[in-house]
Amino acid sequence: MQSTEFLPICKSDMEARGWDRPDFVYVTGDAYVDHPSFGVSIISRVLEAKGFRVAILSQPDYKSADAFREFGRPRLGFLVTAGNIDSMVAHYTVSGKKRSFDYYSAGGKMGGRPDRATIVYCNRIREAYGDVPIILGGLEASLRRFAHYDYWSNKIRRSILVDSRADLLTYGMGENILIRIATLLDKGVPVKKIRDVRGTVYLTQRDEPVHYDIAAAFDYNELKTDKRKYAEAFGVQYKNQDAINGRAIVEYYDNKMLVQNPPMPPLEREELDWVYSLPYARDYHPVYKAVGGVPAIEEVKFSITQNRGCFGGCNFCALAFHQGRTVRSRSKESILREGKLISELPDFKGYIHDVGGPTANFREPACEKQLKHGVCTERKCLAPKPCKNLRVSHEEYIEILKELEALPKVKKVFIRSGIRFDYLLLDKNEDFFKKLVRDHVSGQLKVAPEHCAPAVLDCMGKPHFEVYEQFKKRYFELTKSFGKEQYLVPYLMSSHPGSDLHAAIRLAQTLKRDHYAPEQVQDFYPTPGTASTVMYYTGINPLNMKPVHVTTDYHEKQLQRALLQYNRPTNADLVREALKKAGREDLIGFDQNCLVPPERTKTGQAQRKARTNPKHSFSKSTAKNGQKKSTSKKRK
Repeated sequence: MQSTEFLPICKSDMEARGWDRPDFVYVTGDAYVDHPSFGVSIISRVLEAKGFRVAILSQPDYKSADAFREFGRPRLGFLVTAGNIDSMVAHYTVSGKKRSFDYYSAGGKMGGRPDRATIVYCNRIREAYGDVPIILGGLEASLRRFAHYDYWSNKIRRSILVDSRADLLTYGMGENILIRIATLLDKGVPVKKIRDVRGTVYLTQRDEPVHYDIAAAFDYNELKTDKRKYAEAFGVQYKNQDAINGRAIVEYYDNKMLVQNPPMPPLEREELDWVYSLPYARDYHPVYKAVGGVPAIEEVKFSITQNRGCFGGCNFCALAFHQGRTVRSRSKESILREGKLISELPDFKGYIHDVGGPTANFREPACEKQLKHGVCTERKCLAPKPCKNLRVSHEEYIEILKELEALPKVKKVFIRSGIRFDYLLLDKNEDFFKKLVRDHVSGQLKVAPEHCAPAVLDCMGKPHFEVYEQFKKRYFELTKSFGKEQYLVPYLMSSHPGSDLHAAIRLAQTLKRDHYAPEQVQDFYPTPGTASTVMYYTGINPLNMKPVHVTTDYHEKQLQRALLQYNRPTNADLVREALKKAGREDLIGFDQNCLVPPERTKTGQAQRKARTNPKHSFSKSTAKNGQKKSTSKKRK
């Protein structure tokens, strides 16, 4: 039986449903939110719809095994996830400082989950129940499924499956994977015999036969000491993440063998429609109300996920490794049903905050070839130049937006997911561009040029800056034609592999030219599962095995970051130091092209000149060309 009631979170909830025990206990490092933007919610509702009893053990006390005995021993096993994001990313900034706010915990309070939550939870489950089946899932497990560079310990760690002592790991989008595993367990198949399910990783004896063709095999003892071999291994992994052409990959750990089976095919439209039609409560559990709820719901409660996957191919993004590079989307009818449902919620104020996904304006696979042969292994769809086979259309997306706007209680529909401006510009029909600017921007549109230096953008897998400038020019032309005052907020990143002081200076000069003063800049954060992280650790681009300049020195990172916010008085000394170090002292002075005035002299003359020349004031930012001081939250 299904209902919009929350699933049991304690023994009394379970007993109220008349259960003696659940089939699965789902352990999560996040507070329990029953909304389809949260992996725990989707997987638990999918299993419930297939007839399985699922109980949620949210942020259990991990200091002993007692909390893991709340529901007793489950009939089929434990599902374990660290939550919606990697627990180390949730806890620490790129500079290693502890965060003070947790969007996925009640009241935003830190401390609800441990560092490396997946491993800790599994160890406690083993203490409580010995050989009970444990299946891993979620982002932390998915992105750490192979030997991986761990930024926080600055070393190559083993697969999280090895360190957690779990039985199976599911990677990517897990609905069909978990349905298959649950069905086999329900039929009495021992978890150690489940070896052929796509989208899973398992650990076995070194000489056991593998069910699928093997793309390559690597030895952990080599990977942890040989950077070139590690980069090569990631390249193989990246090229085998497609369900059509992907093959199995093997890693050896002494006398054990880790096997990743090929990916599970993505959910097709009818399957996605079914997943999003399930009876979600669409809110955080009432138990959190007294402390102010769970902050993460605020951004998504009145938003609609319309697609999965991304063929954008940004190297610093883990989507290619998790959701994959092939796009699938929900039907217009399914999206409209959810829009109507949202509009009937008691606290709906008339605004749908987003209709998007990983990239809002992707609705279909990039080309016909992908449907038959899978994604290309040797090139990207959009960068550095768009593929000639790329299909470009926004027609269906426009129809969806129009029909959502026509719902009786809807005042406005916004698009806040990322827009790929390079893809948008390829559409010869400007109807979507015009509609976006006229109807769907809430004052400012956030886009991600990330940098302006070609070498850096090539390492990022992003289009060159001229494409962004073309987009920006047309955006403001359209904004003016509609009589609107709207802005662009470009996301920028410092210290990405490929960037040195000269590249950072180039970006600073571009910002000065465009009269843009970013409030926040994202330092590159080396997280598991991205090509950029491999570049950071090895100095090699794993997708072409070419050397890459990498900035790992903390002080040089500070210099690059300061250059991107050159107009701040607190950054003046760092900016001068960076310019001197790069041999660009011509940019120190009072000329209109200079980034920073000279160091204050004893007579204070330089200081007085700076005060009397408004062109070179540190503290002011103009809005020329419609660009605005960024007030957006920093990306995770």
